[in-house]
Amino acid sequence: MQPLLELKGVSKRFGAVQALTRVNFDVCPGEVNALVGDNGAGKSTLIKGVAGIYPFDEGEVIFDGRKVHLHSPRDAAALGIEVVYQDLALANNLDVVANMFLGREWTGRFFRLDEAAMEQAAVETLTSLSVTTLRSVRMAVAGLSGGQRQAIAVAKAVMWNSRLVILDEPTAALGVAQTRQVLDLVRRLAEKGLAVVLISHNLHDIFEVADRITVLRLGQKVAEYVAKETTQQEVVHAITAGKLERVPGMSE
Repeated sequence: MQPLLELKGVSKRFGAVQALTRVNFDVCPGEVNALVGDNGAGKSTLIKGVAGIYPFDEGEVIFDGRKVHLHSPRDAAALGIEVVYQDLALANNLDVVANMFLGREWTGRFFRLDEAAMEQAAVETLTSLSVTTLRSVRMAVAGLSGGQRQAIAVAKAVMWNSRLVILDEPTAALGVAQTRQVLDLVRRLAEKGLAVVLISHNLHDIFEVADRITVLRLGQKVAEYVAKETTQQEVVHAITAGKLERVPGMSE
């Protein structure tokens, strides 16, 4: 299957710090590719480059078979790339519908908000993702559990003709039952044909839902595995001692 997103030799430097060095990465429609690595491995820099926040210094970004240039989050959103960050970026004082349409509100006659249409679209999106734990889409987000908030953030990401969804630590600080709900939601995204990139430090969660696992170490890609054909011990070894093409700080 042709990848939806393909990064070829991308690098990113912040002053004297080489955050990424010639990294290759890809993800296909209907697939969950887990991106793992220790703190400082370059995971956040990589996804922010895909999101258009940090344009890459070198390398190519191929999306749906053609080369693209991502200079801003607007460029990424236009392609159907959505990122759900760890802080979720939800407004606690607003209800579910208002959060899902925040900044993208629909208006009707006389530029009034089309509340009925937005509510219907929100319900349809949540239903398509089998989110059944909400009593009402008019509940304020402040009254929702961590798992429910994560579900709202994911639904918000996929309702705008999304094709690639990047999830940053979606199960962090969640209980057992809430984690199960979110992992089921991740699999449903892939089953709907979306390409999914999952970033997590929890290898148990990754082996539950991922099809492939890509390992970064010190800004370099050191390994890639098919989840069903590897073990947690092998992935941990790559995270902590994966072979680097070049040791940072040393001359070529």
